[in-house]
Amino acid sequence: MKMPSFGTGLTAALVTALTLTLSGCSMETTAPGSARAEAASDAKGTFGPVDCRKAKCIALTFDAGPGKDTPRLLDILKEKKVHATFFLLGKHHVLKYPDVVRRIEDEGHEVANHTWTHKILTDQDPAAIRTELERTQVAIEKITGRKPRLMRPPQGRTDDTVSEISKDLGLSQVLWSATAKDYATNDSALIRERIVDQASKDGVILLHDIYKGTVPAVPGIIDALQKDGYTFVTVPELMAPAEPQPGTIYRP
Repeated sequence: MKMPSFGTGLTAALVTALTLTLSGCSMETTAPGSARAEAASDAKGTFGPVDCRKAKCIALTFDAGPGKDTPRLLDILKEKKVHATFFLLGKHHVLKYPDVVRRIEDEGHEVANHTWTHKILTDQDPAAIRTELERTQVAIEKITGRKPRLMRPPQGRTDDTVSEISKDLGLSQVLWSATAKDYATNDSALIRERIVDQASKDGVILLHDIYKGTVPAVPGIIDALQKDGYTFVTVPELMAPAEPQPGTIYRP
């Protein structure tokens, strides 16, 4: 099955990072650290290897898979004892690699939604937005037994309608603070350098496990950031004891 082409639209949007993300609407975002700090005393969010209220945490996330290189990535993460968050595409990825999706779940990573066909949600009518998200929810649940609780809108584009539908489907939205623009280079050393340079406490790293240079860069990224005192956690662990709230847009 042919891998979908994201084209120049994705490149342009990611080059401008989050400056376009919330254009044209009055929406507010919540930083994971703020959600954590404001958690109620009886909040039941699950902690990871550390309490991120005290430790220097960062979340490693991968978009647009699974792909042919994802099993190798999972081997690396297992060896490094690191858990990540995977925002999966439905039609050409989840359906093509069900065993990999199951492995992601079984090995303790967070399985999340990146839509069915990578359509820009803010360009769609409400019915199409719901279809893009719901079909992926159903496909992942059939494989793992659980529906995702997180989603990442393609190109980071969201608005009030997307948020309303996400809330109805039980999905929080997760943006990012560090990107290597790995869609535009196969240079693993450059990908590593960009991520390490942009890393920050309570940050969210965006990579794509479908591009040639990305997976080989991951061991160096993990080693460098761990040496700098970071602990890798999933996105929900980053905000624990708070829990992700459906419809909320989380942006570091």
